Amino acid sequence: MRDKVVFHVNGERVEFIGNPMTRLIDVLRDDLGLTGVKEGCGEGECGACSVIKDGKLVTSCIMPVGSADGSEILTIEGIRDTPKGICITEAFRDGGAVQCGFCIPGMVMAAYALLEENHHPTEEDIRMAISGNICRCTGYDLIVKSVQLAAERGGRLWQ
Repeated sequence: MRDKVVFHVNGERVEFIGNPMTRLIDVLRDDLGLTGVKEGCGEGECGACSVIKDGKLVTSCIMPVGSADGSEILTIEGIRDTPKGICITEAFRDGGAVQCGFCIPGMVMAAYALLEENHHPTEEDIRMAISGNICRCTGYDLIVKSVQLAAERGGRLWQ
């Protein structure tokens, strides 16, 4: 089965011709070279493959590319050099939330999605927002504090 799926990734138009059941992560990594999207579990449980689809955080390892048709997909590569992305990544660095780094792209995407919707999240809001992401090294307290730091530093960025 070969279909044409048209969507945008980080603002760029993408045409995928192939099986619409191909996982989005495979298209992002293999076809588009966006390797910041990591595959951890392959079952949508760890969050390493998190991207933002039309403003909502999703796991790209269980999402068929066909469901991206007409959508806007945002990856870590799409935000890393933006003021908001820099704010979050610097807060993660300064807050000690980065050790092995494998989960960090997904955690940053979760923080980005949260801060886009909630400019002043509580600790509970942050814990809920990152609850779909697994971190085996850093621990969640430093990540939560780093997201709080990004919210504080971001100020006008998130308004």
